[in-house]
Amino acid sequence: MAKDKVDYTLYLVTDSTPAILGDGDLCKIVEEALKGRVGVVQYRDKTSDTGVLVSTARKLHEITKQYNVPLLINDRVDVALAVGCEGVHIGQDDIDLPTARKILGEDAIIGVTVSNVAEAEAAVKGGADYLGIGTVFATPTKENTKSIIGVEGVKEILLKIAAEKWPVKTVCIGGINQSNVSRVVWQSAVPGKSLDGVAVVSAIMSAQGPQTAAAQIYAGVKNPPPFAKALVTSGQQKRSPQELLAMVPYIIKAVDTKKPLSHNMTNLVVQNFAANVALSVGASPIMANYGEEAKDLAKLRGALVINMGTVTPDGLVNYVKALQAYNEAGQPVVFDPVGAGATAVRRSAVKTILSGGYVDVLKGNQSEILSCVPGGSNIQQRGVDSDPGSQNVQELASAIKELAKIRRHIVVMTGKTDLVTAGETVFAIDNGHEYLGMVTGTGCCLGTTISAMIATHPNDKLGAVISGILQYNIAAELAAERDDVKGPGTFVPAFIDELYNVRKATVKGDLGWLKRAKVSVIA
Repeated sequence: MAKDKVDYTLYLVTDSTPAILGDGDLCKIVEEALKGRVGVVQYRDKTSDTGVLVSTARKLHEITKQYNVPLLINDRVDVALAVGCEGVHIGQDDIDLPTARKILGEDAIIGVTVSNVAEAEAAVKGGADYLGIGTVFATPTKENTKSIIGVEGVKEILLKIAAEKWPVKTVCIGGINQSNVSRVVWQSAVPGKSLDGVAVVSAIMSAQGPQTAAAQIYAGVKNPPPFAKALVTSGQQKRSPQELLAMVPYIIKAVDTKKPLSHNMTNLVVQNFAANVALSVGASPIMANYGEEAKDLAKLRGALVINMGTVTPDGLVNYVKALQAYNEAGQPVVFDPVGAGATAVRRSAVKTILSGGYVDVLKGNQSEILSCVPGGSNIQQRGVDSDPGSQNVQELASAIKELAKIRRHIVVMTGKTDLVTAGETVFAIDNGHEYLGMVTGTGCCLGTTISAMIATHPNDKLGAVISGILQYNIAAELAAERDDVKGPGTFVPAFIDELYNVRKATVKGDLGWLKRAKVSVIA
């Protein structure tokens, strides 16, 4: 088979260990998987002697040739030569690529395992035909895993490939199965490059029905996940501020009528405030930090807010469980990476969450948002307070526009001027009051407000996000102007009152408050 004709969509890696294969027949399982549209088979056996490897590989090759599918041998160039199969796959600790190429020739298919950009660059420049990127998720099938890179690590490598325009094929490997394959392929894609397929081991080798398992995983590669069906459209991004403002009353009234669930996973400092804010804007709040509850809560058609205020190992596990539950249900998620740039622990936590699932809205201050750029940011953050920094608004607008394109989020960067984009147009909102920055949790509660809007209006999340920010910020202005407000302490109850008052005035058709809106296009 010509190398350029290989279909990498579904790449099967065999495993002959009792833990995976059990009492199954390796050759029969492979043939069943081929019927399910496996396009590449890699024979991997790290324990058998050479005679057994050659004998088994020959049997497998007879099968794969019937389906016009290449057979590759893991590591063992000598076995590949003895069998006369199509090539090999080598790891970072196996035979080096130039030597393998010299022995096997230019027509052989040679793939290389990579787990970072440097390894990918070396493999591509060395002439690899494809890259096996991973390990994506923890898996028992590889004992010498150097690191778990997650979807974020895959994305970083794909970004480099796209930037350099390298014509190399890519598959990811490590814990890929029917439940996550669609999300991983979709979420890892970057402008100009997406995975060509996925490499699967136990999800097929251990399956009761290998053909069915393979067919389902193949379909997962080809079809987007549920949450991808309501992305912001190009037309929605090109609307004028006036068109967006015209939608605000409709969305606020819809929240008042539907009373959507706002599921908040947040710290104890903020829970009471967030619940009262949710009630004031018309939502139905629940403060539930246990991830096992999320599957049932996601069925209630609300939205999830993950507020990374307190970072603990158990907390991260619960965040990811909830995130995946809402993704599976196709319900929206708001992620607030609180203090993301402050410590290595928080930067790692952000990577874990963004690798664990898809978030519709990424909301944070300047340092927090820039810390979510693939590859990380070196900006040091003082804590969880908003830092205006020295970058001008145009530079920040350009940065968040690129971030939104790469991640396919709506990005909200809060500050004196709030910036909002889904990757094309950047909108600036110049409403709000300095008291918002003097009260703990006001940034977190903006995420709660946004969640109510996008739960109610999921088919136009950009309009919903901007509506939520305007209600929130203008309510703050109105509260600060009240005679009974003397400072941050008296501001909080007045602010909750004004969130409620704005909603009720809007329902009655009184839109005087909306005349304060200051929305403009800056990029």
